[in-house]
Amino acid sequence: MEPFAQFLNRTLDTWERALMRLSMQWELHTNRRTILIFLFGSTALLYTYITYIEPPENFPIGLLVTVEEGATLSDVAADFERGGVVRSGAALKSIVFLMGHDRDIHAGDYLFNQPRDLFSVARAISFGAFGLEPTRIRVPEGATVAGMARIFAPQFQRFDKDRFVRDATQFEGHLFPDTYFFMPNATDQTVIESLRNNFEQQMAALEEKYGTSTRSREDIVKMASILEREAEIHQDRRMIAGVLWRRLDRGMALQVDAVFLYTLGRTTFDLTMKDLTSDSPYNTYKYKGLPPTPIGSPSLDSLTAAMTPIKNDYVFYLADRNHVTHFSKTYEEHLRKKRLYLGT
Repeated sequence: MEPFAQFLNRTLDTWERALMRLSMQWELHTNRRTILIFLFGSTALLYTYITYIEPPENFPIGLLVTVEEGATLSDVAADFERGGVVRSGAALKSIVFLMGHDRDIHAGDYLFNQPRDLFSVARAISFGAFGLEPTRIRVPEGATVAGMARIFAPQFQRFDKDRFVRDATQFEGHLFPDTYFFMPNATDQTVIESLRNNFEQQMAALEEKYGTSTRSREDIVKMASILEREAEIHQDRRMIAGVLWRRLDRGMALQVDAVFLYTLGRTTFDLTMKDLTSDSPYNTYKYKGLPPTPIGSPSLDSLTAAMTPIKNDYVFYLADRNHVTHFSKTYEEHLRKKRLYLGT
């Protein structure tokens, strides 16, 4: 009969081998389950991201998105889904609700300069992160209303170019040229108000500094708009102002070429005899007095020159091709200088 100790050892070995086989099988099945769980979880996460979180392909990059005053979360969610801001309005509602901001959505214009996922959009409307940064715009001296429309229209989505020209034309010359900072949601009316207010402030300061003038404000602005195009140097502008005010007081035609740049887009060196005889109320060769309106927005320098002319005995002036201004007391002297400096 087999000794008990040998029997016990053999039995223990058998059990050990059996447990090892069971352990190996368990590990094999555990690895498979882990892999399956990982694959399933990854697939679910990817599906969730693509279906709900990822920015839509038609995300409105660089376009203003508006949350109307008084709009509910449901309204915003539906609008954002239709507008391509989020893939799922329902998902947006859920995220905002979980954030505790379902009753305090911030109304206003939002601007996203790059695609934003669901969570970023939810945070934006929950905390009022509008994404609006001021845009710097330079309105050059002498700019006309039409020229300003071309400057502003490409910059602002809510700027109506035609409406600006229609409404601002009455303020030609009274929209101050300067550097401005406007928010991306600026409208044509916003621009008009800002430029008008700046003009009024600048004119009030000039009138306080130089006192009242025998000339009306409108005449000063018209004269300044001419000076802006007739000369570049302040002293020349003041001299020309003295000449032109003198011609007006004598009942003489101004005969300035700057008006043709405004009406025909032509400079002194491009003008023809036909241009000089054209039947336009702005033709200061044909019609006496100042033009019907300013011919652009004069700078502070030109406005100052119009208000502080240098009195002189000159009646004529011309600018050569190097922009140097030459003054004459008689018409014969003026013709001689034209031949000398312009070759005409």
